[in-house]
Amino acid sequence: MGNVGIGGDNPIRVQSMITCDTMDTQASIKETTELADAGCEIVRITAPTVKDARNLENIVKGLREQSCDVPIVADIHFKPEAAMEAAKWVDKVRINPGNYADSKKFVIREYTDEQYAAELNRIRERFSPLVDLCKQRRIAMRIGTNHGSLSDRILNRYGDTPLGMVESALEFARIARDLDYHDFIFSMKASNPKIMIAAYRLLVARLNELGPDWNYPLHLGVTEAGEGEDARIKSAIGIGSLLADGIGETSRVSLTEDSPHEIPVAKALAENIRKTSNAQPSTLNSQLSFDPFSYQRRASATISVAAVSDRRDRVGAETAPLQIKLGGGEIIRVVVRQTNFDKIAHKIDRMGDYKPEIVYETADIVEVDPRDDAAIAKVNSESAPQFVTVNDDVGLPVIPAFRLLASKLQPRHPILLKDVLVGAVDHNGPGRLGAIAPTSDFLQTLLTASTNIGSLLCDGIGDAILVQGEEAPGQALRLSYNILQAAGSRIFKTDYVACPSCGRTLFNLQTTTAKIAIMGCIVNGPGEMADADFGYVGGAPGKVNLYVGRTAVKFNIPETEAVDRLKDLIRDHGKWIDPTPQATPLEAVS
Repeated sequence: MGNVGIGGDNPIRVQSMITCDTMDTQASIKETTELADAGCEIVRITAPTVKDARNLENIVKGLREQSCDVPIVADIHFKPEAAMEAAKWVDKVRINPGNYADSKKFVIREYTDEQYAAELNRIRERFSPLVDLCKQRRIAMRIGTNHGSLSDRILNRYGDTPLGMVESALEFARIARDLDYHDFIFSMKASNPKIMIAAYRLLVARLNELGPDWNYPLHLGVTEAGEGEDARIKSAIGIGSLLADGIGETSRVSLTEDSPHEIPVAKALAENIRKTSNAQPSTLNSQLSFDPFSYQRRASATISVAAVSDRRDRVGAETAPLQIKLGGGEIIRVVVRQTNFDKIAHKIDRMGDYKPEIVYETADIVEVDPRDDAAIAKVNSESAPQFVTVNDDVGLPVIPAFRLLASKLQPRHPILLKDVLVGAVDHNGPGRLGAIAPTSDFLQTLLTASTNIGSLLCDGIGDAILVQGEEAPGQALRLSYNILQAAGSRIFKTDYVACPSCGRTLFNLQTTTAKIAIMGCIVNGPGEMADADFGYVGGAPGKVNLYVGRTAVKFNIPETEAVDRLKDLIRDHGKWIDPTPQATPLEAVS
């Protein structure tokens, strides 16, 4: 697209999106050049109406006059007419199969095969002119499915599933191919990393089944990651996991922050994967122990190990060791090394939600090289389930190493996951030696831990986790719990779904998320928040609609009143709980 090659031997390309009103030409030019200066290789601009799409001519012209040649993507939802206008001016058009000539009203209806075929013919009539225009102008297209905006037709036939996401995109791809148009890229975006990962894997499997001429590139993204550390963790789990498996040609990290903040995260994720894949061959001959298309936690036995205690007797010595259960149906536990535990032992009772639960050195953990069949056989021969992990010094990438372990180890044995395999541990201090040394860059540490542990958790592997690539015990514990939260493996705080801002949002997203996390746009909001109790969606400029589940119950509330009205709505449903002040702030833990 434009002057940027996608797929094949090209590097992973980094995308983002401007946030201003598309009718503000100068602001659009300014935000686009800022993104390009930050290293963004492809910029997307929303075009919700024909009028917005027409103004893309002025934006692109202004950019080229300033010698900014970054390719421009028009983001289209709902209006084929806007797509036809935008395609005259841009390098690529993104359409969403869920709402391009289709609808989403949560209507339950049974379609006969004849009715379904008639709907596809209707879509073909609406979609074919755009395909012809893109082909004529030799511009690209993204067929971008969103989990939050599947059409009623797809929902009724396939459900709210990864399969529905894939089939939605393939319906449009078949039309494009019938017209001999092939310059398109797929995406399967969701706010839930498990759903996103499964959808992309399923799409790749379907493309492989369809044949070698279906090897179209893929764009990766977690739809509404939110802001701050949590958003970076969720993005790393979704995007990083797929990149680690060799899936994906472009990516966009969607943060509820100023768009240039997305670029360093996306670049670091791509670089992380490049270094890992170049350092070690990641393909190990083993049968997967999990279904890559459907999440199910590995069925280990429940065992008891020594637990961390925050109680002390009168002379300061610890009481008799407590026991804690892990594996089976128990929540996934958080483990620390003895050296880090010693730094925080005096204040565990004041650490709130971020307490360590198990000390590595007192948990009778069996360390094995997953390539050592004799060592695995010895563990499997034990009559009682063992708590098992991978040796630090195996010299393997983390994800393949633990997948190999899970494939050879009997399922009854619980597994401890690690973020990095650090070669050797200096028990006299925090310094570590080996092939992968800890980094002082916390973003890099966060992305590595989230990608490695998060990927395995989404595979269903892991009964406890250990973050050992971060020296500071407080940060390591916070990161551990936040990875579990983002992967949906252990919920210990309110889960927020908040989209990146764009020209569709219709209210000040960052100001609002500072007060309470929300789902911002009318395109994905009602669908992505279907599992949420309450929602806050922009319905018109400066106006907000409030939802209970999927049902809008309050309409056109002025933005200045909307947060207080949402609190009242939560109270009316008996779900508001006033926060309990923490005795010690989180920062004190570090």
